[in-house]
Amino acid sequence: METLSSFWLIQKAEMLEIVRLSLAVSGSATILGSLVGVPLGAWMGMSDFTGKKLLLRLIYTLMALPPVLAGLVVYLLLSRSGPLGAWELLFTPPAMVAAQFLLVTPIVTGLSAAAIAAKERLIYDNARSLGANRRQAMWAVVRESRTGIISGVMTGFGRAFAEVGAVMLVGGNIRHQTRVLTTAIVMETRQGNFELAVALGVILLVLSFLVSSVVLLNADEFTAT
Repeated sequence: METLSSFWLIQKAEMLEIVRLSLAVSGSATILGSLVGVPLGAWMGMSDFTGKKLLLRLIYTLMALPPVLAGLVVYLLLSRSGPLGAWELLFTPPAMVAAQFLLVTPIVTGLSAAAIAAKERLIYDNARSLGANRRQAMWAVVRESRTGIISGVMTGFGRAFAEVGAVMLVGGNIRHQTRVLTTAIVMETRQGNFELAVALGVILLVLSFLVSSVVLLNADEFTAT
């Protein structure tokens, strides 16, 4: 009963609000990061150019970018004295999306490039030998690498959804505005509401599982077609 009463310290409406914002912020960051990262990774995986190794090293380094550092970069850009301060986006959901975008994009790019590079030569040559033009052969490579690409996207989403440092820094954990599941967990833990923090953590895990299941189900249907 004590756990149940602690859980309802956050009202049902507020809980749904936190869940919606968590999914909206992380989902938006993942979509934007994928729109940039998948094409960039495909290009890097199928192209040879001067500086490719250096660029790959940079991407792989950014895959381990500390979240607080990503948050600091966005904070400095959006603060009043920053170059984008006039937009007044600091401590808003778009600022949180921007911070998570910086974390997601290198992950999607690096894993997509690795997945495509692993199959690029064999699939490309086979497609060309069967009469495909260059564009069709490149699409065949991307299609055959879809499992690795989807894994990269889901890894990026997981990084964003479970992230706390950057969104706390640029979002401020403001009630009804920028509070998400991870920042709510930190707040409740600091206040000694451990039962509620654990309950929020369970919700976080369940949502991650559901999102992954939906994405993988759609991926299987895409593969079947």
